[in-house]
Amino acid sequence: MPLVSRLLAALTLLCVPLFSANVSAAPVPIETFFENATMSGATMSPDGHFVAIRLASKANDGRAVLAVLDLETMTPKPVASFDGYDVGMFHWVNDKRLVFNLTDLRIPPGDWANSLAPGLFAVNRDGSDFRRLVARDYRYLKLGGDDEQVLPWNTFFAGTTAEQDSNDVFVEKVEGYGKHVDTYSELERLNTVTGRIKVLDIPIYSTKWLVDREGVPRIAQSHRGKMVELRYNDPATGQWRKFAEFEELSDNAFWPLHYAEDGTLYVQSANGKDKTTVYRYDLAHNALLPEPVAYSENFDIFPTLILNHGKLLGMRYQLDGEITQWFDADMAALQKEVDVRLQTTTNRLEPPRRPETPYIVIEAFSDVQPSIFLLYNRETKKLVKLGSSHPAVDPKQMGHKDIVRYQARDGLIVPAYITMPRGPAGKNLPMVVLVHGGPFVRGGYWRWNPEAEFLASRGYVVLEPEFRGSEGFGSKHFKAGWKQWGLAMQDDVADGVKWAIAQGIADPKRICIGGASYGGYATLMGLINDPDLYRCGFEWVGVTDIDLMYSVSWSDFSDSWKQYGMPIIIGDREKDAAQLKATSPIEQAARIKQPLLMAYGGVDERVPKIHGEKFYDSVRKTNSDVEWIVYPEEGHGWKLVEDKVDFWSHVEKFLARNIGAPTVVDSTAGAMVTGRP
Repeated sequence: MPLVSRLLAALTLLCVPLFSANVSAAPVPIETFFENATMSGATMSPDGHFVAIRLASKANDGRAVLAVLDLETMTPKPVASFDGYDVGMFHWVNDKRLVFNLTDLRIPPGDWANSLAPGLFAVNRDGSDFRRLVARDYRYLKLGGDDEQVLPWNTFFAGTTAEQDSNDVFVEKVEGYGKHVDTYSELERLNTVTGRIKVLDIPIYSTKWLVDREGVPRIAQSHRGKMVELRYNDPATGQWRKFAEFEELSDNAFWPLHYAEDGTLYVQSANGKDKTTVYRYDLAHNALLPEPVAYSENFDIFPTLILNHGKLLGMRYQLDGEITQWFDADMAALQKEVDVRLQTTTNRLEPPRRPETPYIVIEAFSDVQPSIFLLYNRETKKLVKLGSSHPAVDPKQMGHKDIVRYQARDGLIVPAYITMPRGPAGKNLPMVVLVHGGPFVRGGYWRWNPEAEFLASRGYVVLEPEFRGSEGFGSKHFKAGWKQWGLAMQDDVADGVKWAIAQGIADPKRICIGGASYGGYATLMGLINDPDLYRCGFEWVGVTDIDLMYSVSWSDFSDSWKQYGMPIIIGDREKDAAQLKATSPIEQAARIKQPLLMAYGGVDERVPKIHGEKFYDSVRKTNSDVEWIVYPEEGHGWKLVEDKVDFWSHVEKFLARNIGAPTVVDSTAGAMVTGRP
């Protein structure tokens, strides 16, 4: 394999002391916030003797490579690296074998002309028996005459088996991938040593499935237009039967999560209530059991399940911070033990695959601490740091993030995250309102965020509203945002700013609004709707014309989303045409008089550059203070470190020029120092 011998020097960061701090002069360099992760994953082998790690290798031009750490010798060994590509996901197949795919962290999302499919590869933990399992080239066709059996590019990793010594993984062959049509999949079992496959029995047009501990598909989910069907492969009959059908956006929708060994189906559902959570479903009687498995008064619960050999041990989900709910008593006790040792971080524990394993891998993070990866010995209680995602970040220099709530003008309670600059508590500070994209997603979480922390390091308060339409705060909050682009959704952002002013946090004369995608749209509409509230605005890859989302043929929106989703959530192109036009920034560009910074990607397929070009041509006729940036190689957001640094350098200067000379953090003392960046 290429470059393996050049990796050893790059692995010296492993097994460093647990606690370390960087001390440097203020301000913190922009590169510190926007560099690629040094270490971005670690997972224990099933036998507990090795840890697979993904890390950036200086010897490989900063590309992410795969290495394996022997816990007996504490010696790392590189096992997979590639010229010009990064290791993506990786999993243990069994005690000795790993499976992984590839990505390119320097290619923007949606740049189909220059990107390749992720493929799939397998290798032993000592670097031997490397095998290509799935092709990466979109043009690839298996023509025969090749001893190596390679699957076509539209085959993707779908999970490992629950069997202890199996060489197999599950893969899905996706039909219609990358096209503007509904996709569906064929489920296969793939041997990572021989490359041979076994096609499994699932209904046609399935898009998701659950298997039992023996690897037999039991639940299948399919989408046809706006309808969702759920089917069950009943062990008693050996036949598939439909047990539920509903519209995707309906109140009675529910989504399968896990098929337990006792035949219980765990699902995600609102069950007629405001908050979505986890329930058990009785397949024998086709009924949702009334008692939730978990519940929160203020948040939806969208869990990540924690499984071991097919058994459900617990689940993680986001409330105001991340929660791990263990069903396994031993893991619950271990969580408490680790949390006592690491009291300032959220601590994700990877459960040992076998009870005799003394080691566990921990990922720890907080609002001021990017992820660090640790090894904990349950017997000796020794804690060793393996590495950090962003080792140059010193938590003492970062601003703390809290969740707050304020009342919108119509009485709706709106959550928001607020990040304060480091140093003595300040009043009447310059503030940046960051509006999240989506927009029908949850925007923020209680963990380190490079954009907010960069702005806080320059002395700005950062407010991130979870305006109506944001997911994760209940059905009422979510649906209140339907068809409210530029209307109540926009008012929620403005009401958050007024709250911060009333609290004495923000200086009403030094407030700027910014955001990407929908956040870019909201930036423009904020400048239009509330010109007295915002001194300036900066947006990147922002929507400027709602109608273009329906009409631009090269957008990556699927036909199904345009036909069934957008008319309900955003607006019907014909019936709501007047509203969509009135709430499109392109129709009101002349009303923006404030300084404006706009940036777009040259190969963006989500919000094509034409959005920015049309608006820029219009706004500059009446506004001479508009800055225009295009990154030709970028898509819907910035992937290249140099482009991230360049963009935020422009933002830094733009903010300093328009909302005053902010203060910046002195990294040695935690004090605030006045001066232009």
